[in-house]
Amino acid sequence: MSETTDKKKPPLNGRRALPSNNSNDEENEVPEVEAFGLIPRGFNPKDYLRVVDIHMFKDINEQQHHTDKYYNPKLIVRRGQSFQIQVDFNRPYNPETDRFWLEYLIGRYPQQNKGTYIPILVRDVLKPGEWGAKITHKENNSIRLSIMSSATCIVGKFRLYVAVLTPFGILRTQRNSATDTYILFNPWCQQDAVYLDDEKEREEYVLNDVGIVFHGNINDIKLRSWSYGQFEENILDACLFLMDKAELELSGRGNPIKICRVASAVINSRDDNGVIAGSWDNAYTNGVPPSAWMGSVDILLEYYSSKKPVRYGQCWVFAGVFNTFLRCLGIPARLITNYSSAHDNNANLQLDFFLDDEGKVDTTTTKDSVWNYHCWNEAWMTRPDLPVGFGGWQVVDGTPQETSDGMYRCGPASVQAIKHGHICFQFDAPFVYAEVNSDIVYLRRAKDGTQVIENIDTSHVGQLIVTKEVGRDGMMEITEEYKFQEGSQEERLALETAVMYGIKKQTTQDASYQPQTDVDMEFQVQKAVLGSDFKVTITFRNKSRNTYTATTYLSGNIVFYTGVTKNEFKKHTFSAKLEPYSSSAFDVVIKSSEYLSDLLDQASFHFFVTARINETGKILATQKATVLEIPTLRIKTQGAMVAGKEMSVTVEFTNPLKQTLENVTLRLEGPGVLRTMKKEFRQIPMNSTLIWEVKCIPNRPGLRKLIASLNCDALRHVYGELNVQIQKP
Repeated sequence: MSETTDKKKPPLNGRRALPSNNSNDEENEVPEVEAFGLIPRGFNPKDYLRVVDIHMFKDINEQQHHTDKYYNPKLIVRRGQSFQIQVDFNRPYNPETDRFWLEYLIGRYPQQNKGTYIPILVRDVLKPGEWGAKITHKENNSIRLSIMSSATCIVGKFRLYVAVLTPFGILRTQRNSATDTYILFNPWCQQDAVYLDDEKEREEYVLNDVGIVFHGNINDIKLRSWSYGQFEENILDACLFLMDKAELELSGRGNPIKICRVASAVINSRDDNGVIAGSWDNAYTNGVPPSAWMGSVDILLEYYSSKKPVRYGQCWVFAGVFNTFLRCLGIPARLITNYSSAHDNNANLQLDFFLDDEGKVDTTTTKDSVWNYHCWNEAWMTRPDLPVGFGGWQVVDGTPQETSDGMYRCGPASVQAIKHGHICFQFDAPFVYAEVNSDIVYLRRAKDGTQVIENIDTSHVGQLIVTKEVGRDGMMEITEEYKFQEGSQEERLALETAVMYGIKKQTTQDASYQPQTDVDMEFQVQKAVLGSDFKVTITFRNKSRNTYTATTYLSGNIVFYTGVTKNEFKKHTFSAKLEPYSSSAFDVVIKSSEYLSDLLDQASFHFFVTARINETGKILATQKATVLEIPTLRIKTQGAMVAGKEMSVTVEFTNPLKQTLENVTLRLEGPGVLRTMKKEFRQIPMNSTLIWEVKCIPNRPGLRKLIASLNCDALRHVYGELNVQIQKP
């Protein structure tokens, strides 16, 4: 409470009468008796109407407000929708002579014009989406009130007081934290900025507490479950704390645009000690490897208690936690994966890959990179700050990539604006536009120092953009929400619009670029399980009447999923003879012994193939990422699965590698079934099977999901999951 804090007033500055009100947690002292002047000697507050008790009707209110899943002892309602409370007085209420009103307060410096002090008078009629109260029922000493909150009010935890007017002053109820009321965004209310009109979408994007992360790469899409856990104990308070941490003025917390903007900065630890510290270097000392997390709850609770960044995250971890934050507050949100995502350091819509004389990529001069995939979020809201038509899904991204207005943050950027090339509209649309639209340009430095364009790939980046299906665990492609069909008239127009609005695009129509058009080259990588050999097949198609010879170079690299190379593990050069009007295929075998010792946690390879047509001196270049198949965990249950009764869960895993796994960590969690459990194993010999049995008592009936992960230095990204139907007792 604030008795101690109020004595030390913060120093005021010359610009504002009150210090900034940016903490939901801090409170002011509210007087129980507010006298109008001198109080006569015989005055006894007990002679007047007095509040004896307040009933919050938590169960019925929360069912109507779709907040009954929150594991929280206090009332949680959504804004712009009425809810009921009951006030018990010391005697029957008489509307002729008695006057009372309600007061909702938030923060330490409540002010009516800022929406942080809200007095509510009793009226005959409730206006939709405006603060008001009306009596719906009177019985003995009690009255039942229907209260309407404003559809634009601040989102957070409010304190409730009932004030009674007497001739000598105002009498208030004591501070009672049991009547605290959380008010959230309301996608069910038409006047709310986050209104979403489809019930199935609201169930998915607001109420679903488990989601799916698509990872891997464009040729080998992998998926894993992520537990958002937005209804779990203390998560709502942790999410409100994030806004305090970001020092977002309370009066701005009714605006989803502002909330998304500050949250995209506070989700990462760069420049503000936010929630998650990123690490992309495969060294995760004093922290949890990003691949080991299975959900957001542990991360948010650790941050809420320690106030220090949680180590470590990569893009899907930032996106998973951001999604929890948005859904928890009531903003519809979904997690997006963009395959072959451009990280364009100078935002010129062009990723420059520099080749040396042998046709190898020169890693010292190449600064841009293509991520195998990148995850971000979309949040649903109106954009009154932009022209009509740019509301709806907005890109927000908590992964620290580039700074925006001096901080590592990104968004909200309108998906519709990105599609049509209107990248002049705030926030960060040019960066997102480049992530899905850049060209890859292969350049070679000639002997005289000039740069020669050898090859341009216009379709590699942003080939596939996906999210989880509504109501099902499948994949839904949303590429066309971000871009028009490759090569279509509309696509060119959107690009010209983006260029007009100032995106830098170098012209490649210079005379020096004349590609070899009569030979096509492509390659396929055989699907392979971690630990086995596989082959790469390079195919040439000679469409001319000439015979050519191609000096071909294959470079196999172990890469981070961000496309940054760790090392080259395979070099192979051969000469290919290309007969007229024919296709020829060449196999290169990759042995497990060549890659196993250096493999990174996402088992990611990246192959470059460059071929010089000796007769013309022209270069063909292409690249492809590939991911190995990683073994999965098997989850089984035993016994009846009933809420409130003990059940048993078993996790099994067989080591597929030709080596012993050491210091293995297993994790298991399931929202509504069990909190995260962890077990360490010293060793798992090759080909042996590990079995771990856990007892738990599920607390919520319905269809739930169990998620498990295994982690050790030699093997990461090992997951398993199981849907379980928990019966009502």
